[in-house]
Amino acid sequence: MYSLDVNFIKSRKPVKTDTVARTFNTSQLSAGDMTPIYIGLGVGLASLALVSAGWVILSAQNSRLTTEVAQLDQTLTALGIQEQEIEKVKANLEQIKGQNRALATVFNQIRPWSAILQDIRDRIPANAVQIQNIKQITPVAVAPAASPTPAASPTPAATPTTPPVAPIPVGGIEISGIARSFNDVNDLLLTLKQSSFLQPTETRIITATLVDNPVQSSATGVKLPQVVNYTIQSNFSDAGATQLLRELERKGSLGLVTRIRTLQQRGLIQQ
Repeated sequence: MYSLDVNFIKSRKPVKTDTVARTFNTSQLSAGDMTPIYIGLGVGLASLALVSAGWVILSAQNSRLTTEVAQLDQTLTALGIQEQEIEKVKANLEQIKGQNRALATVFNQIRPWSAILQDIRDRIPANAVQIQNIKQITPVAVAPAASPTPAASPTPAATPTTPPVAPIPVGGIEISGIARSFNDVNDLLLTLKQSSFLQPTETRIITATLVDNPVQSSATGVKLPQVVNYTIQSNFSDAGATQLLRELERKGSLGLVTRIRTLQQRGLIQQ
């Protein structure tokens, strides 16, 4: 049999020197060209670090803003409750102001009997007219004044009464009594028309009758002159107490004047 011997050493081709050198040089150039890659990798890592830092900062700011929003919500809720309480206080204040204005209006409408009686007393002709009765009546309608005419039949005199001192609502007044003559009744009418407490256009004589003197005595046998039994009606003035302050003060109603001036100083009544 035949055997085959192969000499691998003899069949190897020799490695050329320039090829080895070229291979070595190529490896060296490849290692030198990695620098831009490292630089790019460093830039990428730096960018990633910046993004991460920015994300951390934004997360912190977001958390802080969330906390501030929660605090603002709590503040707004507290302010809403306070606003409701303020509105309630304002409503109560307006109610109190309304009550004060109503009370001031009541004081402004008061016209005390004492001041009116004193005013009428000051206007009575001396030793000529007597007032026997004064009473409050409902407002009278405007009508022509009655002319004083003598009458043959006597009229019984009214019983003297004294009205109470109290506030007077809007209405009228009736005065009755006796006078020496019709001229004296007319004088009383003219003086009453000058009163600040009465309406001059609605102050008029209702009746004026010539009657026997009620003080005449049959024992003496002396017949006294006849007198005039009269009735005068008028409506109260529409002027408020603030417009009659001076008159009320002159007539002695100092308490009402003081109250009204106090209300004026507090702004509840206009001066």
